[in-house]
Amino acid sequence: MSRLRCMLRGNDIRICIVLLIAIPVFMFGIYLHGQKITYFLRPVWESPPKPFQEIPHYYNENVTMERLCHLHGWKLRESPRRVFDAVLFNNEIDILALRWNELSPYVTQFVLLESNSTFTSLLKPLLFAGNRHQFKFVEPRLTYGMVGGRFKKGENPFVEEAYQRVALDQLLRIAGIEEDDLLTMSDVDEIPSGHTINLLRWCDDIPPVIHLQLRNYLYSFEYHVDNKSWRASVHRYKPGKTRYAHYRQSDIILSDSGWHCSFCFRYVSEFIFKMKAYSHTDRVRFPHYLNPKRIQDIICKGADLFDMLPEEYTFKEIIGKMGPTPHSYSAVHLPAYLLNTAEKYKYLLPGNCRRESG
Repeated sequence: MSRLRCMLRGNDIRICIVLLIAIPVFMFGIYLHGQKITYFLRPVWESPPKPFQEIPHYYNENVTMERLCHLHGWKLRESPRRVFDAVLFNNEIDILALRWNELSPYVTQFVLLESNSTFTSLLKPLLFAGNRHQFKFVEPRLTYGMVGGRFKKGENPFVEEAYQRVALDQLLRIAGIEEDDLLTMSDVDEIPSGHTINLLRWCDDIPPVIHLQLRNYLYSFEYHVDNKSWRASVHRYKPGKTRYAHYRQSDIILSDSGWHCSFCFRYVSEFIFKMKAYSHTDRVRFPHYLNPKRIQDIICKGADLFDMLPEEYTFKEIIGKMGPTPHSYSAVHLPAYLLNTAEKYKYLLPGNCRRESG
């Protein structure tokens, strides 16, 4: 019996030692990878959103507008609607140049709002105001506004974002938008194709609100993630009803309508600024995420800056997208201005992942 008691006491000590080691290791693992566990289990605790009603998109430069409208089930107008392109600007100078050159032939008025505050209440310079000379080609059609930040530390970043979007509503009225004008609502890096906007301005009976399905790219047009970007939308403006927003506002989406190039910056410093400035800054969980060498390595791998799992709603999709985004060497059907000025924007094209430090 005494031997048995000694063995049990020995086992108790071993168990205690194991627990003293295992529990801290387990807690540290949760600290490092808890977000990944949460995202991987997303199909368990969150249902997918209602599917969009997807409208097939027909286009060829040799097909008449009347025929294109007919193929979509719409009629040709006698004259095109006016188009207002409105954006909140942070620091995406190069992407703004691509956007405005793509849309310039079809837009009546460009509306841009800039703040001296990021969504996370960081002070920032008025970068567009300082680079306005680069956009002389839209100056006669530009309504520019600046709104001062509220700088409320610790506040949810989406509150500041909503505040700036309300200010953009006011700027649109100053720009002279009227009933049934077309209004594009999208972030700077969500670029509708010019022929998409031309189609919608020339066709009658289009939906009052229609989302645009965009080809989703990461870091440059070398990393094609998927075709699931949907937040960009086009509205037939209704005074007193239309509000500038960046969430789902319709169940209708037009297929293959442009490009979304996320974190497509020339300088590593711009990546760091964006990571600290945008509404999802909570994703920067560790200081080393902002290390310039780490960021450069991740860009060339096509990996995730925040070391996150894909934001999907089924285990099949999550597992299928785990790991780096594959390289794509197709530069077909990209914005014309990008290809016409390829030397200037070389970093956005396949095979050019190295970034300047800035």
